[in-house]
Amino acid sequence: MTGTSTKIPAAGPVLSTRRRWTVLAVCALSMFLIGVDTTIVNVGLPVIGRGLGVGTRGLEWVVDAYTLALASLLMASGALADRFGRRRVFRCGLIVFGLSSLACALAPSLGVLVAARAVQGVGASMLSPVALAIVVNAMPDPRERARAIGVWASVFGLSMAAGPVVGGGLIAAFGWRSVFWINAPVIVAALVLVAVFVPESRAPRSRRPDLPGQLLLTTALCVSVGVLIEGPRIGWTSPGALGGYALAVAAAAGFVRVELRRSEPLMDLGLFRRPPFASAVLGAVSLFAALNVALLLNTLYLQETRGWTPLAAGAATLPMALGATLCAPWSGSLTGRTGPRRPLLLAGGFTAAGGLCMVSLGRDTAVPLLLLAYLLIGIGFGFANAPITNTAVSGLPPSRAGVAGAITSTARQVGSAVGIAVAGGLAAGVAPAGLAHASRPGWLLVTACGLFLLVVARASRSQHQAVSFGSCRARDAWYRGLGRRDPKETA
Repeated sequence: MTGTSTKIPAAGPVLSTRRRWTVLAVCALSMFLIGVDTTIVNVGLPVIGRGLGVGTRGLEWVVDAYTLALASLLMASGALADRFGRRRVFRCGLIVFGLSSLACALAPSLGVLVAARAVQGVGASMLSPVALAIVVNAMPDPRERARAIGVWASVFGLSMAAGPVVGGGLIAAFGWRSVFWINAPVIVAALVLVAVFVPESRAPRSRRPDLPGQLLLTTALCVSVGVLIEGPRIGWTSPGALGGYALAVAAAAGFVRVELRRSEPLMDLGLFRRPPFASAVLGAVSLFAALNVALLLNTLYLQETRGWTPLAAGAATLPMALGATLCAPWSGSLTGRTGPRRPLLLAGGFTAAGGLCMVSLGRDTAVPLLLLAYLLIGIGFGFANAPITNTAVSGLPPSRAGVAGAITSTARQVGSAVGIAVAGGLAAGVAPAGLAHASRPGWLLVTACGLFLLVVARASRSQHQAVSFGSCRARDAWYRGLGRRDPKETA
């Protein structure tokens, strides 16, 4: 172990209540930025396309280059933070994110914009799991931690829903490049706040890098989403598509094989034998796929088919942001008191209802019906985030908090990437007049995702059980459940 790493405490200092919640606020600010950047570009895609002279398929890569880089590297970033210091990696992520945002704002072509968005995703990967790890480390009390995770998840969920509204306003006032310029002052403020308020910490026992696993995971995700995006253009049975299927399956199989054989894997696949954890991860994929399908189809339909401005299209999602804002804190409190089942049932019901409202979408669908659908989806999204995040993180010991946050966040971003690819595939090459009809399978998918959340609710425990992994008995039971010994015994 190097001299530098020994200076970093394995667990942060005991903080006052005020300091703990200040740390949460700082991390939440950064996560708000990450969430906004996941969806803020959506509302500007038609304007970006006209400005750079590209179509819908090229524009999908503007969104998915960010989400794929983010999803692919979250696990590695969480492990690096546990090893080298969470605050240190968090600050590096802020710097990379800020510089790449400036590159996006100055991009002269689609290729440069896509590349800069990918680097932006690299920076974001150092923020999302690390922010949650910092929050978990600062909140030793299980009940307080549950409330904090609820607030954290609420802020992230709100940022995803608010992205189109913020983006529409910025584009109307300053043009599409302003959605990237706006990141600069927020990054500067976050860097100052992190330096002043956030203590350094790392895991008691860090893991060795898993480069084969990282390479295979990245390949599987990128190829899978790439085939979804390019499939309508090259043909689903073309040699290129068939080769993509084979490569994605081979990479996924290789990833599973490598991870099962490593003593310190990138992703501990044994965790998926725990029903609450597995259901939370699948629920996160489903939830974010539904949200991104809804946001992209809404943007294209309102601007291309109905001729609305980006500001008007963004404003139309205000009911969605309102629903997420009002219900996310309620969901966090409800999860802390009664467990995840009840808020997940509400989330699934409202999301499915919102999707059903849009299945019969036409060129002249009444605006009140559109707003009602967006409100229902926003309510569902608001109720879902806190129980999913809390259930997933509760399935791991605090010493693996970076990895816990990374797994959940990876699931979110995979869902986002798949949602964008599916929605873009439905809209690519379709005339504006036919977009409403072409988008109906997408709204059926949103409905199906809502129904799947009902299944996740049934798999979740009806009562909240806070497990303290500081207890030797609890920790030993956890490792026995995975068929492994406590790594401290073999260190």
